[in-house]
Amino acid sequence: MTHRTTCTDTGAGRTGTGAGQAGAGKPDAAVVRDALGVGIAVGLSGFAFGVTSAGSGLTVTQTCALSLLVFTGASQFALVGALAAGSGPFTAAAGAFFLGVRNAFYGLRLSQLLALSRALRPLAAQWVIDETTAVTLAQPSRRAARIGFTVTGACLYLLWNLTTLLGALGARALGDTGAWGLDAAGPAVFLALLAPMLKTAAERAVAALAVLLGLGLLPVLPAGVPVLAAASAAPAVLFLAGRRTRGAPTPAGGAGTADGTHGIPETTGSGAGEDDR
Repeated sequence: MTHRTTCTDTGAGRTGTGAGQAGAGKPDAAVVRDALGVGIAVGLSGFAFGVTSAGSGLTVTQTCALSLLVFTGASQFALVGALAAGSGPFTAAAGAFFLGVRNAFYGLRLSQLLALSRALRPLAAQWVIDETTAVTLAQPSRRAARIGFTVTGACLYLLWNLTTLLGALGARALGDTGAWGLDAAGPAVFLALLAPMLKTAAERAVAALAVLLGLGLLPVLPAGVPVLAAASAAPAVLFLAGRRTRGAPTPAGGAGTADGTHGIPETTGSGAGEDDR
């Protein structure tokens, strides 16, 4: 019993170090601060959507309804951009729908991490977007993940809708909204959030391939489809990395087993600690 307790502490300590010392180095106040920073920065870009939407011909009421009910910036920008380009409403909505599909995959991951009650899940689903997912996944514990998700979602939802209204009302004062390039504000903010998370060579390779696929297919496929096609970059890179790993020569010192343990059973303290976690 003593040995197992020691192993658990050792494993937990190592995990805490790898995640920024989650146990002691991530108080609730720090999570709230980070979540507010993301929520405020991205929420202000709702002004760009309000201006762009009004410039494409939508009324203030229609623009605000999109932010209240859809609440996913990429899909909203895709919809108003397609309408401004002369697409029909059903074609524009289809492109926005394809872009929004990614949120369903976010939800699969967040449902396991947050473990919310059945009554709260429909409400939380409205806030499952790029930014809330990024903040939630960056947290070291379930409590911190719940705080990060809630604060980011609430702050972003309130600011996004407020600045959407202000942008729609002030669109006329700006004149030609297309000349300002405000529709690029949302993607730019998302890239700023994504870039620091690309720490390994595989992650950077996935990002680079996704960009190439998205840009290359953009002129030939309907709006939203290139984004879904770009998602294939992840399994493609992982498949190639797995083949290279399997084809690598066995390290000197023994033939080793198929799982790389060289026939040594995993009975060390760190292994037991990982099992406990």
